[in-house]
Amino acid sequence: MNKSDSEKATRIFKALSVESRVRILELIKSRSLCVNALAHILGITPAAVSQHLRILRDSGVLNAEKRGYFVHYSVNMKVLNDWRRTASSLLEKK
Repeated sequence: MNKSDSEKATRIFKALSVESRVRILELIKSRSLCVNALAHILGITPAAVSQHLRILRDSGVLNAEKRGYFVHYSVNMKVLNDWRRTASSLLEKK
């Protein structure tokens, strides 16, 4: 694994280092959800959800789509698959 790949893996694992972010990804892999729905399901404040979504969005793994007054979030599957390949590369025995 070269330096660029190591940096990429570090960014991925930092984004996933908080349980709430992992749970958010799990929830929105199957359907898009807005902040309030995620807050209700996770049992945390909308402000906390927004902070987690910002980090995930900045990492590129989330898509945001405005629907009326709400923004619905979904997983960018291309980026998620890229993350999977990076993590597999790191965790594979060579």
